[in-house]
Amino acid sequence: MLHYAWQLYGRWCRWSSPFIHLLTLTVVTFGVLAPLICHRLLYSYFYLRRWHLNPMSQEYLRQNQQEGQAALHYFEKLQIPNISKSSDSETFRPLLLVTIITVQRRDDFHYVLQVASRFHHLLQQCGTNCQSHRVLVCNVEPDPSRHQDVKLLSSFFPMVSRDKTGEDPDPRVNHFEKEKQDYVFCLEQSLLAYNPEYVLVVEDDAVPEEEIFPVLQHLFLARFSKPYLRDALYFKLYHPERLQQYVNPEPMRILEWLGLGMFLGPLLNCVYSWAAGRPSLNWPIILFFAAYSMALSELVGRHYLLELRRLAPALYNVVPVTECCTPAMLFSAPSAHRALGYLKGLQCRQGFAKDIALYSLLRTKGENAYVVEPNLVRHVGMYSSLRLNDNPKLL
Repeated sequence: MLHYAWQLYGRWCRWSSPFIHLLTLTVVTFGVLAPLICHRLLYSYFYLRRWHLNPMSQEYLRQNQQEGQAALHYFEKLQIPNISKSSDSETFRPLLLVTIITVQRRDDFHYVLQVASRFHHLLQQCGTNCQSHRVLVCNVEPDPSRHQDVKLLSSFFPMVSRDKTGEDPDPRVNHFEKEKQDYVFCLEQSLLAYNPEYVLVVEDDAVPEEEIFPVLQHLFLARFSKPYLRDALYFKLYHPERLQQYVNPEPMRILEWLGLGMFLGPLLNCVYSWAAGRPSLNWPIILFFAAYSMALSELVGRHYLLELRRLAPALYNVVPVTECCTPAMLFSAPSAHRALGYLKGLQCRQGFAKDIALYSLLRTKGENAYVVEPNLVRHVGMYSSLRLNDNPKLL
């Protein structure tokens, strides 16, 4: 018995043994290469938070401040258009209306100017494919005249304001309820002013990605013809990167993760068999590589795998929605009317903000909603209008 065990040990521990090959691969990958390569990736398990978080957060704030100044100069140099916006809204029904909800924040970051300048640039770049798109700025500052950036934007975009000047604050309306009421106001005004086919409600710190309009065009023409998508209550165009991992209570992500292992397991087995000169099909090795690839993808970060889908609009994923958050929400006209009716009947509070309120409607009203992956906007606002924080961090 001892002799047999020694033979087995010798067979496993020879350099030509698959056990030694795969053990070495595992140690080198997870103990050396991945930590060295990924220690600065913000959404990776290998991220060295203690080393990098403070300097990266400060660098991000500095860069974002520069982007805010660049957006300010963009509009200061831009020629004021001569087109009457009011007559345009009365005679034309847009396919897509982008409504930017804004409130006065720190002046030095010019968040709303970053968002508006980016949309303006992308619409110019898009050309004839985006002729049926419009932008509306919705100012929900209680005293609209205080919002200096909106004064500048009023020369370039149509504007609506929720003027509460001189009114005494209602003690029953907390910050979260006010945010919901502002959202309802802007969505309602969007429908009344333009009657668009779709409304994209964007918060003033959600900067659009380069490919947002080609992807939306693909969704409108190809994906939304499916009944289960056409009747959805809303589509989220952003989900926090830190919440995009596979290990998450979302069945679709678990299935996606298993599918990744089922695809890469046999593929990596073939590569290994070719390199080692072994038979091409070996189920234990296939299972090892499936587990290896699943572990590596989770530890490096699903967010970085999702970025590969940006290669083409058709590769973007549309999956059932998750709870948080609302920087960019797409509504069809019928679904916007339904959402308005639902939200007006809800009272928001601490722990039940508008994003959770919208998500709760899926269960209570039997609605469906979806999220588009990867994100079509970047959430740049580290200074919240709801939660004060003098020393914000990226995580």
